Amino acid sequence: MTTVELPAIPAKRYFTIGEVSELSGVKPHVLRYWEQEFLQLGQIKRRGNRRYYQHQEVLLIRRIRGLLYDDGFTIQGARQRLQQQSGAPASMSAGEVRKELQSILAWLDLGIGKY
Repeated sequence: MTTVELPAIPAKRYFTIGEVSELSGVKPHVLRYWEQEFLQLGQIKRRGNRRYYQHQEVLLIRRIRGLLYDDGFTIQGARQRLQQQSGAPASMSAGEVRKELQSILAWLDLGIGKY
């Protein structure tokens, strides 16, 4: 597959979903779907119920687009590749997060009682 030449990202602090769509070559409904699939896109700011993306999120969306559209990864495969590249742990289910937090709280309770 040939990669699409994407426009340069302007020097702005925030971008609307329409602007990000143009900058990444991905339709807005796909961006909204990706927000649910990629935890790294969770830091989207909303003012007046509108989505705003920062520069690093636009870069991440372009990276996701490249993995899915140009490199042929599945969403799961792209998620794993991003985690490998960032050194982030694999995504955990809500139950796994709860267990991890409970173990941290238990550890803190033990440590606080010693002093």
